[in-house]
Amino acid sequence: MAIQIDPEGYEIRALFDLCGDLVGKSVLEIGSGDGRLTWRYAGKTARVVAIEPDEGKHARALADRPRGFEQVEFLNLNLESYAPQSTERFDLALLSWSL
Repeated sequence: MAIQIDPEGYEIRALFDLCGDLVGKSVLEIGSGDGRLTWRYAGKTARVVAIEPDEGKHARALADRPRGFEQVEFLNLNLESYAPQSTERFDLALLSWSL
């Protein structure tokens, strides 16, 4: 039996309740893992930069990327490596496991 995380959709509803409308927004997702949450909201955004330090999870996210999600950029970095080198501004930052 496959493990299903959040089959009732509580997690994504909580995200939308907290963040409101994501249409056209630029999002930084910290700790994106294998992209499980990313794919559930990214279709509404203008851009997502998803950072994940774990190489295996990062590779799974890239391998599982659905068609039409080219606005999602997955980086195999941790926040401490990404932040000093980035000048990009975001409308929202998500700490994925905080939901």
